[in-house]
Formats: sequence, structure tokens, C-alpha cells
Amino acid sequence: MSDAHLTGRSSLTDEPQPIELGEEPIRLSTRDRGDAPERAPWSRRRRLLLTAALAVGLAGVGALGVAGWRVAQQKDARLTTPDNVAGLTRDDSERARSTADYLRDGLAADIELDRSVGAVYRDRADDKRSVLLFGGTTLLWQPERDLDTLFRLMADETGKVTGIGEVDAGRLGGVMKCGTTSGDGGDFAICGWADHGSVALAMFPGRPVDAAGVLMRQIREDVQTRS
Repeated sequence: MSDAHLTGRSSLTDEPQPIELGEEPIRLSTRDRGDAPERAPWSRRRRLLLTAALAVGLAGVGALGVAGWRVAQQKDARLTTPDNVAGLTRDDSERARSTADYLRDGLAADIELDRSVGAVYRDRADDKRSVLLFGGTTLLWQPERDLDTLFRLMADETGKVTGIGEVDAGRLGGVMKCGTTSGDGGDFAICGWADHGSVALAMFPGRPVDAAGVLMRQIREDVQTRS
């Protein structure tokens, strides 16, 4: 075996020498280098558009959250016809019950309800100012649309309902509207409410719209409950 070969082997057995690291960081790829082209900064208009789009998106999410909360709060409604409401007394005569049933059936034919109610309430001071109330409960996704349908139903029965306008719905929320129509005794007010769990209408002979709206809120307080 030659000395040159032995010399070569002996060099392989020498202890490895430490690698000296400089102060510069080790670069693993060319991406770490500063020679990559810089991206152009966003224009002010582009930033504004992005901010506006984000704001609109967040507003939409917020609106959906509010709407969902309102549906959950109102959907489990219950309507009853107690003996006395808002100072009025339920009329249980055959004629009154027949009238209430007729109106209730007409409502159920136009709006699919889980449960419907109807009643006539007498004003003890004046029988000519009896209030006819009918309505029902179900999950309503568009309460105002269903209330407008109910007003159209009444127009078919009594003639055109005019001057329909929104009034204060009170603590139970939803939407409430009142208008005027004509009957055998002359013009009289009609008011109705609707929320995500109920819809109802009442006729107020002998009462102006403003007074009917106040009385409608009081009646609703007595006939509507929520789970």
C-alpha cells in the first residue's frame, strides 16, 4: 500500500473543524433577498372601497342578527278571547258568535294559520260601538305583508279601506295599521296588527281612527301573550 494512499486516509480521520458563522443571517432561498420586486401600495380609492364593502357586509350580518332575534322573540304567540278586554265585555249571543265565526273563517281561508280566534266585544255604554275582533297565530316571516293581505280581505267584505297608515304598535312590537271603511251605520275604523307570531284585525263602529288605534293597543295587551 503506497504512502500517498495512507496520507489520504489519515486526512479523513482528522476531527472536523468548526464552521465560522458571520453576522449575516443564513438565507435559505432567494425569497429572503431584497431583490424581489416590491408590490405597489394600494391606492386611497381602493382602500376606501374595501372599507365600504366591509362595512356593508358587517351591517348585513348585524341586520340578520337583529331580525333573527326578533323572530325568536315573537314567534311563539298565543291569542285568547277573555270575557273582558280594555273595558269591553265579550258578546256570547248567537248572532255575535256567528259574525265572529264568519270573519275568522274568512281570515283562515286567505292566511294559513295554526290557530284562529274571533269574538265580538260589547261597549256597555253603547251597543252600536261593539268591536269585532278576529285573528290567528302562526310563524309569519313577513308580518306587514300578511297584515296588508288582511286589509284587502276586509275591502272585499266591506268595501274599500282608505287612509291606511301605520300607528304605534305598543310594547308588543310588530306593525300596526289603521284605516277607514264604510258600513250600514256609516264610516268606521279598522285596525290591525301583525308580528312574527300573530296577525289580527278589528272593526270599530262609531269610533274615529285615532281612538280605534288606542283601543286596539289596549285590546292586544289583553288578548296576546308569548311563551
